[in-house]
Amino acid sequence: MALSSLKDRVRAVAAPPADLPTVEETVTGSEAAPAESAREQLHAAAKGEGGTLADTALTWLEQYQGEFTRALPSHVDTGAFFTAVRAALPGLVRCTPASLLQALLTCARFGLVPDGRHAVIKREGKVAVFVPMAQGYVELMYRSGRVGSIHVGMIHEGDEWAYEPTAPAPLDFTHKPALTVPKAERGAPILAYAFAWMANGARSQVIVLTREDAEEIRDEYSQAYQRAQESGTNDSFWHTDFVAMWRKSALRRLHKVVPMSAELVALLKADDAGDAGQVQVIHAPVEERALLVEAEEAHERAEESQDPEETRARPLPRKKRVQPQRSTRRSRKRSRR
Repeated sequence: MALSSLKDRVRAVAAPPADLPTVEETVTGSEAAPAESAREQLHAAAKGEGGTLADTALTWLEQYQGEFTRALPSHVDTGAFFTAVRAALPGLVRCTPASLLQALLTCARFGLVPDGRHAVIKREGKVAVFVPMAQGYVELMYRSGRVGSIHVGMIHEGDEWAYEPTAPAPLDFTHKPALTVPKAERGAPILAYAFAWMANGARSQVIVLTREDAEEIRDEYSQAYQRAQESGTNDSFWHTDFVAMWRKSALRRLHKVVPMSAELVALLKADDAGDAGQVQVIHAPVEERALLVEAEEAHERAEESQDPEETRARPLPRKKRVQPQRSTRRSRKRSRR
């Protein structure tokens, strides 16, 4: 049986445990159960893995199926997107459903899969945050049609390399990794670099960042790092994966020397907004902001109710038009990084 709607595809790819059939098996089996029974089994599986908020997240994916269908570009496989979402849900159950919806809609609009390589949905307190990773930036650079290839890497102490900014490209920069020696003998990373070959054959300037450069970027611009430091949680990506953020910072600096698409500029702004704890759908239409207001109101009503059955039965309010927020001086400063 063909799965034509987003709701059916979400159910199908979000495979429940072995003792619970998938939606397709339930509907097409010899003893076919009603569709509502399959829905209940799917949500029961989500509850077993991540509690009631995981079930709420899946319910909202069904409620906003039209928005996700419009947000995801045609080249992104819907099944892969929601498989990655389901895998991430157990770690996001303490987030408010409205913030999870916001993060997923933003991720979908950029056509990035939250698989840990292209993007991550990260929990900060009770807020879900969309975080584009280095591979996500590379993906959007390729989509612009102006970039032929992107090179981003780390230089270790034992590698051979040379950097002479005044020499003509490509003689100004060379890197020969010591790949034949054990990793321990390559030494610690000392430089991150990134450059692009353009579609017309020209090469961009090489961006080179030392560890000190990366630490200055972290200390000056990353509010997520500062919040984690102040709270003592030490759970920001700068704490848990410094090298990846070092490499990502070099890649982000390419926006100063490589022609930028509007989509890539929007990704930079969304990344900065998430780090600052601000609403990330700053690039989206006003109608999408209304979805978030609608979702937050529904969640607030659910928290006030003591009856789970009553919470699920209450309808969502009508969509409201919300005026976009004006950018602050701080956000304008961060967008110029």
